[in-house]
Amino acid sequence: MSTAKRVRRIVARTRLSLAAVLLAVALPACATLRDGAASQQAGGTVTVQLLAINDLHGHLEPPSGSIGRINAVEAGGVEYLATHLKNAVAAEPHSIIVGAGDLVGASPMTSSIFHDEPTIEVLNAIGLAVTAAGNHEFDEGYQELLRLQRGGCHPKDGCQDGDPFDGARFEYLSANVVRKDNGASLLPAATIRTVGGVKIGFIGATTRSTPQIVPASVGRDLTFLDEAVTANAQAAELKRQGVQAIVLLIHEGLRQSDGGAEPDPNGCAGPAGGLESIVSRLTDDIAVVISGHSHSFYNCRIGTHLVTGASSNGRMMTRVRMEVDGATGRLVRASAVNEIVTRDVSKDPATSRIVSKYAALVEKAAGVVVGSVTGNLLVAWNRAGESALGSVVADAQLAATRAEDRGGAVVAFMNRGGLRADIMTSPPASVDRPGPVTYRELHNVQPFGNLLVTCTMTGDMIKRLLEQQFDNPRPGSAEMLQVSSGFTYQYRLAASPGARVDAESIRLDGRRIAPSDRIRVSVSDFLMGGGDAFTVFSESTDRVAVGADLEALVEYFKTRSPIASPVQNRIVRTD
Repeated sequence: MSTAKRVRRIVARTRLSLAAVLLAVALPACATLRDGAASQQAGGTVTVQLLAINDLHGHLEPPSGSIGRINAVEAGGVEYLATHLKNAVAAEPHSIIVGAGDLVGASPMTSSIFHDEPTIEVLNAIGLAVTAAGNHEFDEGYQELLRLQRGGCHPKDGCQDGDPFDGARFEYLSANVVRKDNGASLLPAATIRTVGGVKIGFIGATTRSTPQIVPASVGRDLTFLDEAVTANAQAAELKRQGVQAIVLLIHEGLRQSDGGAEPDPNGCAGPAGGLESIVSRLTDDIAVVISGHSHSFYNCRIGTHLVTGASSNGRMMTRVRMEVDGATGRLVRASAVNEIVTRDVSKDPATSRIVSKYAALVEKAAGVVVGSVTGNLLVAWNRAGESALGSVVADAQLAATRAEDRGGAVVAFMNRGGLRADIMTSPPASVDRPGPVTYRELHNVQPFGNLLVTCTMTGDMIKRLLEQQFDNPRPGSAEMLQVSSGFTYQYRLAASPGARVDAESIRLDGRRIAPSDRIRVSVSDFLMGGGDAFTVFSESTDRVAVGADLEALVEYFKTRSPIASPVQNRIVRTD
């Protein structure tokens, strides 16, 4: 059956009935959605303000380091985000807060330990009305996403804070995610909200790449259809119901490819990414596209579409101004501006109470001892680019993915930039007196919440992958991948580009890896997506998502402690 036919069948099954429309309109949009008489401007238009966020990833507390800045400006923290949003609503009463996915998942400890229930509570408090489902909403399987929507205690861990979990008061949407058992949409495809007396239709869509970067069970149970085809079908259905102003909330994104050292938050310099081909196929009826996934900021006009993205981790929000004809409901014009969530405003008290509650609760869990070391494990790398801690993390990832039902990996690669803290002991540890390691310490090493993905690569791909380490991220520098035990190679930094790695030296357990060999490799979803410019991973096949990198590290320490600093001889520099 063609994609178009499948979409028509799904639309027929999920067509918004009058009752569904009434329910969607009646759903609470919290403090952000205020109905009533429209304050019409000159020309009979109604101004509707959309306030958009994306890729929050459960960052309740202000993120630090490079992920806590927009260019040089310190940004983020939901207590500040809530204040910025509430101030924006106060300035324009016909407002609605919306999201473009990945609001939970890959979260810091304060949220992740509680299966992101704290973030859902915060989003309820700030007045989120509707959001697309992103790929990270599926990190714990689709049943967990449905639990976050509907409420109820976690099936394994219960309600850890001692209170019932009521679920999201906002609505998750995804038009292109379909159950394989019955062909029905997993989530509502679209919803209609009345703001300022005019109807706005919202369509949700989730990146089709989701099955490649979440647990394998998601791909077994769900089908992810073409984003543009399903969005266009839902737009046609909304128009049949008299909705003329239509917004697509989509978890797929762009990047500014030539924006300079400090790209313009409202620029659109050389936009490229997975969203580009989707937007090019959208009907003109979808005038506004609010997106995410790439963790980038941009403010673009692509054809007839306004396309925005607001970075990640709660560091930015987008104001979209929609001018809608009060008589016909048609969108007259739309414009947008990305704004940095600065920390020079007061914290929102209601949000602070939620964050403080969970931050206090997490202190107890963070101090749990999960293993031990016989000495310090440092991020610092030797002359060849090998890190003792990096080797341990790569070994942990290989151990977590070696079994056949976990992907059957034989080698793991770890990006050096993903190692965020040393493991230090005080007093100094030894073989006779190992030093304890807590959950917090391991979380500090790998705080990003990446997923592990096992894939197949050829020996030729691996050779080209290793060559991508050099002149990266700029000429003359190197971003060395950390490798698991048993994988070894040699290189000459002074050799010409593309020929620095000795192909004969690339070995696994002493046996040379030939260009045509097929090797099962374990990496993070960050690297799989081309992170740190390692684009060769995108050529891999037979991908299986396994679980979180932090879980793999914790399990490794639980089962292998005490951990000793490995001998640093996996990577050899010969000049």
